[in-house]
Amino acid sequence: MDEYQEIIMGIITNAGVAKSKAMEAIALAQKGQTQLAAERLEEGKDELVKAHKLQTRLIQQEAGGTVHEITLLMVHAQDHLMSAITTKDLAGHMVELYARLNRYEEITTHTSIGGNNG
Repeated sequence: MDEYQEIIMGIITNAGVAKSKAMEAIALAQKGQTQLAAERLEEGKDELVKAHKLQTRLIQQEAGGTVHEITLLMVHAQDHLMSAITTKDLAGHMVELYARLNRYEEITTHTSIGGNNG
């Protein structure tokens, strides 16, 4: 495997891990584990940074005159990266929404239990 293919596989791998971490964050937040969810999002961000650095390396090579063949694998890597970024962004919003929902449910549960409902 040449350097170009290794970089492409790195992008796919890191983006895949990032997307998985984002999906795990959503599942954790849904269960009320928003702190763990936030940690998974951070782990996913770290993976996206790795993928982005690899992508930047290819861009720098091209800017320096190295022309790489655009393969289906490269297109797949770019697609994987963009999908992971979108998933991470949406997961961040969903984790925040679940955190707000959990706080709201705690407030309304305590209000109902305390008999202060009107």
